[in-house]
Amino acid sequence: MASLFDTLTEKITGKHVKIVFPEGNDLRVVTAAGRLKAEGLLEPIVLGQVAEVEKLLAEAGYAGLGLTIINPEDYAGFEEMKAAFLDLRKGKVDPEKAGDILKDVNYFGVMLVQMELADGMVSGAIHSTADTVRPALQIIKTKPGVSRTSGIFIMNRDSTNERLVFGDCAINISPNAQELAEIAVNTAETAKIFDIDPYVAMLSFSTMGSGKSPDVDKVVEATRLAKELAPNLKLDGELQFDAAYVPAAAKIKAPKSRVAGYANTFIFPDLQSGNIGYKIAERLGLFEAIGPILQGLNKPVNDLSRGSNDEDIYKLGIITAAQALEQ
Repeated sequence: MASLFDTLTEKITGKHVKIVFPEGNDLRVVTAAGRLKAEGLLEPIVLGQVAEVEKLLAEAGYAGLGLTIINPEDYAGFEEMKAAFLDLRKGKVDPEKAGDILKDVNYFGVMLVQMELADGMVSGAIHSTADTVRPALQIIKTKPGVSRTSGIFIMNRDSTNERLVFGDCAINISPNAQELAEIAVNTAETAKIFDIDPYVAMLSFSTMGSGKSPDVDKVVEATRLAKELAPNLKLDGELQFDAAYVPAAAKIKAPKSRVAGYANTFIFPDLQSGNIGYKIAERLGLFEAIGPILQGLNKPVNDLSRGSNDEDIYKLGIITAAQALEQ
């Protein structure tokens, strides 16, 4: 299997995908955007004061690239954007306050995406998840049939050619059965972007009725609903992690399952277990945790950790461009 980012860069090179980076006052963000531009992988749009962004580009060694920089304070198309924003929000926003809202770089960036002046957005280096996700939910909104967005991690280990998907590890604290089913189907679709043929395991502390609890019942019901939503999807549950991942354990615990023992896409029953699970795999299993990658939106908007470095931002830019091409 080709390495994850070799595959993705091949997909996006020459496609001129436009990705907005709203945090143009941060050296990490500007460095990543400069590198993406210099390598011809995408067309970054950086928001901020032009002089400040250009100074940071020079500091990062990427001066003179012709990078697109937009200052929301003096954007020529601001009134057109304001009118489009008010139309989208239809009475939910005071017209007098709309201009102030759009001076927020995340709202401005999301509107560029909504107006098809950009294909996606990466933010969160200096903003909270709520600051990044809220404008996307209000403006871009979720896809038809999707009640909420969710966040997955690609768990990549080049040394063993393993590429797994963990979800939801970022957004939904305690999804109900219907929400969990939607997360499973959405996660399977996201997996395909990364050349993963999804075998989806609905995780629990129980395998095929070995444990009894309302928590197990939720996963059983979510499995049933997910199979209704996507009848052709290779999905099974409820499964303990060893039954899902280890063929020898699967033969004993779930011998009739076509997923058990071969799963590569893991759906955790709640945020607590998902967050703990991906961090164990990262720290003890030596997987690279790439994400969180948001899914379920009509157009891609991704959230960074505020502890991200420029390499993390560079990689999430590539992933967002790949998502945009798929959509």
